[in-house]
Amino acid sequence: MSNEPEDQIMPSLERLARLARAGEHGEGLNPAQWEALRYLSRANRFSNSPGALTRYLGATKGTISQTVMALERKGYVTKAERAGERRSVSLVLTARGHEALASNSWTRLATAAANLGPKTRRRLAKGLRELLATELSHGNHDSFGQCHSCRFFRENQKGRGPHHCMYFDEPLGEPEINLICIAHQDR
Repeated sequence: MSNEPEDQIMPSLERLARLARAGEHGEGLNPAQWEALRYLSRANRFSNSPGALTRYLGATKGTISQTVMALERKGYVTKAERAGERRSVSLVLTARGHEALASNSWTRLATAAANLGPKTRRRLAKGLRELLATELSHGNHDSFGQCHSCRFFRENQKGRGPHHCMYFDEPLGEPEINLICIAHQDR
């Protein structure tokens, strides 16, 4: 057995994911419901719909419909009519949804990652981005990246808000540019 770093990457990623998944049976939620909550906590206003959630999780519409109904029934999510679109809804986390995420096993893992040294965090983030990009392109999946890294993002657009999304032709506020978007395309 080799002790080379590349021989440790996948077993470590697999084990970390397994440990985090094992913690996803609390609060009366199943892993798919936890994934939906985590996604909605990071999705921007263009991406907090059942359709975007379906694409992000790579699940069927029926599975997502059942997941959303369960989260709504349990008080973790509410549906709101999307402004200007009669047949489209936004999925919004409730206070209970935010509270549940604060104690989730993935939140603990994120805290542990934040406690790594700065150089280690940068290298780990870069490597994981590269692995994800390879897997996304291999499976022809959407990237769902953050606005500030998107080719449609325009910074400091006077008269159009602090920033602007050229895809949706909408202004973007400062907190919003760190959220993920269904229309994201790398620069």
